[in-house]
Formats: sequence, C-alpha cells, structure tokens
Amino acid sequence: MYVAFILNMAQSPKILNTHPYLRQTLELISDKWVTAIIYVLSQGTKRYGQLHREIGDVSQRMLTRTLRELERDGLVRRTVYPTNPPTVEYSLTSLGETLVEPLRLLCQWSKDHFHEVEAARESNKNCIDS
Repeated sequence: MYVAFILNMAQSPKILNTHPYLRQTLELISDKWVTAIIYVLSQGTKRYGQLHREIGDVSQRMLTRTLRELERDGLVRRTVYPTNPPTVEYSLTSLGETLVEPLRLLCQWSKDHFHEVEAARESNKNCIDS
C-alpha cells in the first residue's frame, strides 16, 4: 500500500507545475509593491509623484523598477506628454484592470480574517520558539 502511495505521488503533477504560468503569476502578484501599485492605479491615472506619495514607504528605485516590470508585463500603461519637463502618467491597462477584483477580494479576506491569523500565531508561539 505504501509503495502504491509513493508511486502515485511521483506520477501526480506538482501544484506549481499544473499550469505552465501559475508559478510566474504567483511571483508577479505576491510582490507587495505590485499589489500597492495596482490598488492605487485602480482609483485612476496617476503621475509618478502621486503614486510615490500614496504608496508610502516604497523607495524611488523600487517604484521605478516595479512600474517598468508592470509595463513590460502589459499591466500598466506609461504615457509621456511632450511638455517641458515631460509629464508622465501611469494607468492600468485592460489586462491590469482584470487583477483589481482578485486583489480586492484578497484585501477583503485580510480585513475579515487576519485577526484569526494573528491569534493562531500567538497561540502557537511556543511551537516555533521550542
């Protein structure tokens, strides 16, 4: 029976390999700055300075890097206007907008249930410390 179980495990696909893009998708949306940028841009088009102020603790380097990655991935649109100095605005693409609802649900879950996570951490504190 044990051998059959082990053979079955070896033949079953690993969870992150069940879909060719699952691992990449999880890596993309699990970044806190990605989530913050998508949340802020879900409220409308923003200039770089507005994004930086509304997100808060993100460094300019990290914000720039994350925006470039989101633009490369087709989630954020960067529009440059020919003013002096150039005006740059960021907005969600239609693909980026498809992430708003799943991320909103995740945020709602955290509001509804994270106190339970904290309580579990507190009650299991001795398990980790020992």
